[in-house]
Amino acid sequence: MPLTAAVRLALEGGVRAVQLREKDLPIRELLLLAQELRAMTKEFGARLFINDRVDVANAVNADGVHLGHQSMPVKAVRKVVGSDMLIGVSTHSMMEAKDAEAGGADFITIGPIFDTPSKAKLGNPVGINILKELKCELTIPFYGLGGVKSGNIAQVIGSGATGVAMISAIMAAEDIKKASSKVIEALAFIDKVICNSCIPRY
Repeated sequence: MPLTAAVRLALEGGVRAVQLREKDLPIRELLLLAQELRAMTKEFGARLFINDRVDVANAVNADGVHLGHQSMPVKAVRKVVGSDMLIGVSTHSMMEAKDAEAGGADFITIGPIFDTPSKAKLGNPVGINILKELKCELTIPFYGLGGVKSGNIAQVIGSGATGVAMISAIMAAEDIKKASSKVIEALAFIDKVICNSCIPRY
């Protein structure tokens, strides 16, 4: 299934933000894909984040850019995108998380929380307890990722995460729209039980 078709199904299921992570695409193809996803996310009132490519994020008026450990520093990116665009940072430890906040990140992702093939190269999972520690240490939103599924979302949110980020739990599902809806339903149920931040989850 084409990526754009899969993303549309996820958005139809209730996904509120999309991160474009196609790192190996030639720049022209990446830009065209980003433009298509920008139009699609606007249609559904969802946010679009571009992985690393600040130029592409600017070109398509994305909501934000998401940086990895080998990306431009947050402070340098802020000079390029200004104050209106959100900057997220992938982190894998307490030190990285605190450095990202100190550098001016608007939010971070932290993980992998659980075992997952897509994050195996990063080593052992950081575990659920780091979320409890981050809740005490950070003032910016943080999102748990890595092995997160509808069945363990409550554990992630209950440990202090603002929300969750997923890849395979949605994009590799047999029914992407249904899988997305199940995640949104799980988050809605948790919100009735746990007092949490109102930052949009993705």
